[in-house]
Amino acid sequence: MPTPSPEVQAFAAGFPVFLAHSVATFAILLAGSAIYVLLTPHKEIALIREGNSAAAISLAGVLIGLAIPLAASLRASTNLVEIGLWGAVTVVVQLLVFRIVDMLLRGLPKRIVEGEISAAALLVGAKIATALIIAAARS
Repeated sequence: MPTPSPEVQAFAAGFPVFLAHSVATFAILLAGSAIYVLLTPHKEIALIREGNSAAAISLAGVLIGLAIPLAASLRASTNLVEIGLWGAVTVVVQLLVFRIVDMLLRGLPKRIVEGEISAAALLVGAKIATALIIAAARS
């Protein structure tokens, strides 16, 4: 049997690592999103099902706000422990961003429940800005 090419050997060696790191990162994204949804006083999924655009925008901001630094961590990390640690930091910081915007606007959950797009947009902006800073700091 002929020896596989170096490219095939590299793929065979790297694919399990790629798969493990990708699965771990997606798991952190899902877990972080779930934690966020459970800890916020309003129920995003129910509101979205009812057609609340502010809730949809807010939850989209959570996903993007988590995904940006997780992607940077995935790129810079060499093992699953690093990915997990930076993932945990990302989730905690994004929860803090929600609290800070809530303190700034006073009554953010109520505003989102009422469909106030401007409040959701500010929250998304704060989450994306924070995500970009975390991602840059990580790399």
